[in-house]
This record gives sequence, structure tokens and C-alpha cells, in this order.
Amino acid sequence: MNKIKVLIVEDDLLLQKVIAKNIKNGQLEFATNKNEAFEKLENNNYDICFVDLMLGEDDNYSGLEVVKKAKKKNIYTVVMTSSGNKDTVNKAYSYGADDYYLKGNENKVISIVFQKFINSKKINLDKDKIFSNQFITKDIEIQREILDILKFSSDDIPIMILGPTGSGKTTLAQLIHNYSCRTGEFIDINCSAYNEELLEAELFGYKKGAFTGANEYRIGKLKQADGGTLFLDEIGTMSLLMQQKLLKAIEDKSFYPVGSNKKEHSDFRIISATLEEPEKLIKEQKMRQDFYNRINGLKIYLKPLNQRRSDLFPLIEYFTKDKKQLAFSNDAMDFLLRYEWPGNIRQLKNMIDYFVSHSKGIIGKSEIEKYLEKGATDVNISLSMELNGRALDDYLDEIGYQIIRKELENSGGKVTFVLKKLKISTRRFYSLINKFEGKNEKRGT
Repeated sequence: MNKIKVLIVEDDLLLQKVIAKNIKNGQLEFATNKNEAFEKLENNNYDICFVDLMLGEDDNYSGLEVVKKAKKKNIYTVVMTSSGNKDTVNKAYSYGADDYYLKGNENKVISIVFQKFINSKKINLDKDKIFSNQFITKDIEIQREILDILKFSSDDIPIMILGPTGSGKTTLAQLIHNYSCRTGEFIDINCSAYNEELLEAELFGYKKGAFTGANEYRIGKLKQADGGTLFLDEIGTMSLLMQQKLLKAIEDKSFYPVGSNKKEHSDFRIISATLEEPEKLIKEQKMRQDFYNRINGLKIYLKPLNQRRSDLFPLIEYFTKDKKQLAFSNDAMDFLLRYEWPGNIRQLKNMIDYFVSHSKGIIGKSEIEKYLEKGATDVNISLSMELNGRALDDYLDEIGYQIIRKELENSGGKVTFVLKKLKISTRRFYSLINKFEGKNEKRGT
């Protein structure tokens, strides 16, 4: 990478040297007052501009004008000053500052700034690839919101992703991690797939002999995510007691495995997701306010597929990449565009996978209607299907999962309705969902 061109606008010569000393890969220029900074900005191109707001003893925040000038030239602009006045901070950001730091920790600040600048530049260069191969969408509003969220991917700030089931929450969480520059793993867990005791063991790990069946020490998700990202899906299903325990672990970045008195540490970054409104969960006393405050640093909402119909055929193209190509009649394409897609992108992918395996020639509207009416249970699998070498339990689990998926799609994703209709326990329901979806959720689903 070429040297980054940096303009340092600072009237204290000693601080100029301190800042310059901490910039390892930069081509540096200096300005000590507003007019000098204006001249350099007018005649040169810079990547980053560090600005002190107080340029001279009698100066009245003329550095703000430098900030405004730098942003007009699309320069990554960072305020480094001694004033922490909230009005001044707000004004600096309103003038276009990308970051605002107080003087005194230049080494750490400059390292953070350069990492964010490099990451921001990479995201901008990768923009087309992101939305054509990583998170498939042509929806301009979603693209803009995702790019805004990705600006904070290298920060530790927690992110909450809202949206209906199958709208792409796991895919977005993985994307944020990929651009986070964190060296650890992306670890995900579907909180709804476990009861309170099992979830605690999964998250914190456990000591050998901690409970019946704990025959060996097991590392938990918190520790697995050390240096990486912990993605908590369906956070709204977590019990209040579990929220309290996890809140302390998030705040302290330390915890005790179940049955152990030895504290473990983990530098994990939290991304969470839920299909329910957090404010509603708090009102219904299903989510703690302090827990919500801790996991809600930034928030993004992913619209359902029926509100982003321009994504339909790009998603179909992606799902059939390197597979059998599909053709649809005009009335079939019109039907696909008008259908409500209660199961969102996941439902679309299941249907496309079916037609890749079973269709012959051009797919008509009636074939799609037949698939949607009968569901994957009758179309994709039947009791007469051969075991094909699988264990009987796995065979029966797949049948159960297909029935659950059909009823979820028919009911618009209403879990409570499905539980009552099929007369199954919440634990059994989520264990099947987790078995077939929780570990291998595809891009865009």
C-alpha cells in the first residue's frame, strides 16, 4: 500500500513531533494555523487530516473551519484537541469530523484512526462485491444502512440486528466480523435452541463433573470467541437470569465456567439479533433494561423479502450459481414477485433447491403453487423415502423438521401457533431447527 498522505494541523511544535513519531506509514505535512491549513488543503490531496481546534492562545476554535474545509475535499478528518466540551464535540461532528479524541493518548488514537481509515477504504472498494456475493441485495436503503454499520466493524461497539426470521441476520453478522480486523473466530449460537441450563453451559463452558453427563472439561462459546465475535441469535428468548449472568461477563470480559471457581477471560465483541422488538420485550419484562443497554450500541433493521422484491431474482441467480440453471415462465415470474414470502430468503432458497433437484424445462406458475401449497413435507420427503444409509433417528428428525418448516411458512413464522398445532415442546422444536439450520445457515438466509 502506498504511503498515506497526512496533514497535521497543530500549533504546538512538541505535539507535532509526538503525533509524527506515532505515524509509521505516512507522508506528513504540517500547518500551525487556519490560513496555512487552508492553503495546503487547496493545493494538495490528503488521505487523513488531524486537526487541533484551538490554533493559538486567542483562537476561538478556528480548527472547526479546517474540519469543514477538509471534509469538502472528502478527507478522513480527525479532531485531536484538549477540549471535551459536549457542544464543541457536537459541532465538530456536524462540521464533518469522522472522529473526535482528546489529547493524551496519541499512540493508541493514531493506531485506531489508521486502522479505521484503511478498513473504510477497503469497504468502499469492496462495495460491489459485498452486495453481489456476500449480502445479496439491490435495495438502496439496505445497502446504505449496511455500509454505515460496516464503518464501525473495526470498533468494539456492540451491534443489534433486527428483522424477521430468514431475512439475513446471520449473514450480516458474519459480514461485520469479516471486516472487523479481529483475529479471532466468528462464533454463533442460537439462544432459542437451548433451555436456561444448557445455554449457560454452552456459553460459559463447564468443568468435568459439573453436572450429570459432564464427563470432560468443555470450552464455552465466550472463550471460543476470544479475540473474535460472539453472535447471539434470537437473544429475546434468553431468560432474565441468563441475561443477568451474561451482562456481567460482557462488562467484565471474564466469567466462571459452570462448576469451576477459576475465572476465565475473553476479549469478545458482541453482535446480537432478534425478530422481536426489544422495547416490547422490555415492556413485557422479558428483557432487562440494563442488558439491552449493554448490547444495543448500534442497531440495524433488515426488511422482509416482500419489501425488497428487487432482490428476488439476484438471490435466485446466487442460489443457482455453479448449479443447474432454472427458467421460469412469465406468469411464474410475476407470481414470484407478488408472493408474500412469509419465510423470507430462507423460504426462497428452500424452494430453489427443490426445483434445482426436481424441475424439468421451464417452471410454470402452477408448479410453484403446487410446491407452496403442499410444502416441503409432501413434495420433498415422504415416509416411503429410503433411509439411504442414515440412522433412523436422523431420518425421523428430517421428517419432523420438514413438517415444522412447512407450518412455519404457512403461519407466517408464528412459533407459538406451530407449537400448539403440532403439540411439541419448545425444546424439541428448537433442537430440530438448530440441527438443520443453526450451524449451516447460508449466505443471504
